[in-house]
Amino acid sequence: MSRLKELQKNLFGGTTSNARQFGMIFTLVAIVVLFQILTDGLTLRSDNLIALFQQNSYILILAIGMLMVIVAGHIDLSVGSIAAFAGILVAKSMAEWNLPWPVAILFGLAIGAIIGAWQGFWVAYIGVPAFIVTLAGMLLFRGGNQFIGNANTIPVPEGFRQIGAGFLPETGPNTGYNNLTLLLGLAAAVAVVWRELQARKTRRDMNAEPIPMWISIVRMVVMVGALAFVALRFASGRVGTSFPISGIILVALVLAYSFYTRNTAGGRHIYAVGGNSRAAELSGVKLKRVNFMVMMNMSILAALAGMIFVARSAASGPQDGNGWELDAIAAVFIGGAAVSGGIGTISGSIVGGLVMAVLNNGLQLMGVGTDRVQIIKGLVLLLAVALDVYNKKQGRFSIIGSITRSFRRDDTPAAPPKTSDADREPAKAPVAG
Repeated sequence: MSRLKELQKNLFGGTTSNARQFGMIFTLVAIVVLFQILTDGLTLRSDNLIALFQQNSYILILAIGMLMVIVAGHIDLSVGSIAAFAGILVAKSMAEWNLPWPVAILFGLAIGAIIGAWQGFWVAYIGVPAFIVTLAGMLLFRGGNQFIGNANTIPVPEGFRQIGAGFLPETGPNTGYNNLTLLLGLAAAVAVVWRELQARKTRRDMNAEPIPMWISIVRMVVMVGALAFVALRFASGRVGTSFPISGIILVALVLAYSFYTRNTAGGRHIYAVGGNSRAAELSGVKLKRVNFMVMMNMSILAALAGMIFVARSAASGPQDGNGWELDAIAAVFIGGAAVSGGIGTISGSIVGGLVMAVLNNGLQLMGVGTDRVQIIKGLVLLLAVALDVYNKKQGRFSIIGSITRSFRRDDTPAAPPKTSDADREPAKAPVAG
C-alpha cells in the first residue's frame, strides 16, 4: 500500500475510516475558506468568530438533545417553545420573586425536567407519537410564554448574563492574548496527544497491530495545529473578549454526551431502539424508559439553551425560540443522522450545526438579505440530504453513509432455521453500539 493510500485510510483512525468519512468536516472547512475569500478576510477575524460562536451556542446545545431524540426514532417540535417558556419563568423568578441567579438556573433546569417528564409520559407510556405530543407542546408552551410574560420583555441581572454573554476572564501576565483561552487550547492539544498515544497502547495491549507511527504523528500535528489556530483566534480578540462561557458549557456537554452515547449501555440502548425497537425490546432494552429519557433530556437541554439565549440578550421576550427546532433538526440531519433513526453522532450534529452557522454568517457578511439567506439554507439542507440518499442508492460514496458506517446494521436479517416446538427458544437480537 502506498503511503498516500495508507494516510487516507488511517488519518482519522479506524480500519474502516478514511478522509472521506469526514466529508462534512471538509465541507465546513471549504465553506469557511470560501467565505474568507468572498468577505475579504472578515470570516476568520477574532471578533466575528467569537460572535458566531455566541450566536449559535444555544442551537448547538439543542442539536445534542435532538440527535438523541432522532436516533431513538422520534422528533421534537417543541424545543423552541420550551426554551422560551423556561426563559420567561427564569427571568420572572429573578425580577419579581428575587431568586438569586444560581438558584434561578436550577429552577430553569427543573422546569425543563418537568416538561420533559410530561411529554415523555405521553410518548413512552401512553404511546402517542412524539410528533403529535411535541406539536401540542409547541403550541402550549408558546402560549404559556406569552401569557406569563404578557407579551413583554423581562430583563435579567448582570450575574445571570455571564452564562450567555460572558467570557473567560483576563488573568496572569500581559501576553497580548487571553491567557485562560491559551491554556484551554493547550489542554485540548495535550488531550489529543494523550488520546492518540493511549489508543496505540490499547491496540498493543490487545495484540492488535497499531497504525504506523508516522500516521499518528501526522494526525496529531493536524489536530494540534487546528486547535492552536482556533485558540489564538479566540485569545486575540479585543480586550474583554475571549472564549465564551457558553462555549465552555457547550464543550462540556459535547464531551459528556459523546462519552454517554458511545461508551455506556444507556447510550447503546438509544441506538438499538432507533434501529429496531422490537428487537431491542426482545434483547432486554427497557423501551419505555429509553423513550421517556430522551424526551426528558431534550427538554432539559432546551431549557438550558433558552436561559443562555436570555442571558445573552439580557432579557426574555415573546419572540424567543421561534424556529429553533428547525435549526436543531437541520443540524442533526446535515451532520449525518438517519431519518428512520438508529444512526448519528454528537460530533456530526455539532459539525452540521456549524455548517449552517457559518453559511448564515458568511451570507450576512456579504450583505445578502434575510429572505435569500433562508432560501439558500433550505436548499442546502435539501440538496445535502438528497444527494447523499441518491449516492447511497447508486452505490456511490455517501458522506452520511460513510460517517455512520460503524452504526450500520442489516435491515432484513436472515430467517432462522426451522426447529421443533420443544426446541424453539425466543430469538435474541443484538443491541446496536
